Amino acid sequence: MDDLRLNVGLLRRKVPNLTSAARQVGLRPATVSNLCTGKIPVGRAEVRTLAALASLANCTLDDLIIRGEKIEMIETKIKTLDLFAPLAKGGTVGLVARPGMGQLVVLAELLYRLKQDGYNTILLMPEGEHQGVDDLAENVDIITHNIEETKQKIIGLGGDQEMIFVADRTHVITGGIQELQENLQENGIHSVTTFLVDLTGDVVDENLPYGPLETLWQFDADLVARHRYPAVSPLGSVSSVLEGAHLNQEHFTVQQKALKLLRRYRELRSLVAAGGIDRLPASELQTYRRGERLEAYLTQPFYVAEAFTKKPGASVSLQETLSDVKEIMNGTADSKEVAELELIGSLQP
Repeated sequence: MDDLRLNVGLLRRKVPNLTSAARQVGLRPATVSNLCTGKIPVGRAEVRTLAALASLANCTLDDLIIRGEKIEMIETKIKTLDLFAPLAKGGTVGLVARPGMGQLVVLAELLYRLKQDGYNTILLMPEGEHQGVDDLAENVDIITHNIEETKQKIIGLGGDQEMIFVADRTHVITGGIQELQENLQENGIHSVTTFLVDLTGDVVDENLPYGPLETLWQFDADLVARHRYPAVSPLGSVSSVLEGAHLNQEHFTVQQKALKLLRRYRELRSLVAAGGIDRLPASELQTYRRGERLEAYLTQPFYVAEAFTKKPGASVSLQETLSDVKEIMNGTADSKEVAELELIGSLQP
């Protein structure tokens, strides 16, 4: 049962407003979201839930459930993204953040990196004035102004081109994104990885703000307050790349152990904030220190932010990240000061 996953693309095309549709048939939007990203394995879902989703999409269960297909990961060389919620190639990723949490900086950085890697980058320009959008525009090959123009540009590039497409959530609400993805599917174009961003911050209060997603990156106000950038939450972000029998076992094991450490560190930080480090029992002090180091290590200098950080941008391969995180968790890095781990690339200079 481990090699089963939902056909998220089909759901996205067939059920434009999945949040209200799910509620109407008695499904919790959060459950549907977790099934889409793989947080809840399809093999553990209730038959009633899967049958209801198939009914909403007007398809059979065989169409809804994909067996044995590996989801390919786009390695961004951004440590926290690749480790905790990898980018699913050809899928849709939603960014959940309030304004000012750094989501547009992360997007600008990704566009810069992926453009360097040979991807064609396309931005559907949001309406109105929004701080940070100009930085996105600097790192794209094509800027469009409506769904129809976007469709023509993507079809013009052809199905053999790898593409990155960025759009604002307003086009999800109007049904434009679903229409675009359906048209591209009909034209044999499957190589578009879509980023959806909300510039209002409304998504933070919704369970399924973008419809079905392969990857969800949730930004963390606590990380922002402590200037831990990129402020993508390891605990709140999920990806379908990390589900199923095809998963790299080392990646999964390291990710799970790191999540456990960070979760406990967060709990211990509350104790320390309330009563100081002396409140911690000796048995928990090591966990706290290693969690502190791991959180610092997951910060990273970006190429697009070099003028602000005064540090050169850094790229870290997934393999390097896994090796470094294991070193931090097993104590090899215990002698390093937390400040030494902030805004660096890999542990090895």
